Amino acid sequence: MTLDVSTNYGQIEVSNEVIATVAGVAAMDCYGLVGMASQSQLKDGITELLGRENWSKGIEVKNDNNEMEIDMYIIVGYGTKISEVAHNVQSKVKYTLDQMVGLTVSRVNIFVQGVRLVSEE
Repeated sequence: MTLDVSTNYGQIEVSNEVIATVAGVAAMDCYGLVGMASQSQLKDGITELLGRENWSKGIEVKNDNNEMEIDMYIIVGYGTKISEVAHNVQSKVKYTLDQMVGLTVSRVNIFVQGVRLVSEE
């Protein structure tokens, strides 16, 4: 599924993969976020931390009835307030997608898949 935009110059199509990547990069700017997690956890409950090239695998973009909804699977840093990190991610993703793509997102759903110790290097 893609986002279609018509301009005076022609048609623009933005794929869900691009929307997911933009959302992932925006989210990683937020304090307290360690990374994106895979949507499917392994059977023993271990969550995989996704690398930069795979961030979009931790993000699901849904477009129903002309409403864009984004599900994000994240891992937060130990010692941070989880609700505050989630709220910051929601705000940053909505703002960034509006500014970069001109996309109004109705909901950004956050699923915290794990907590990791952040090493101070």
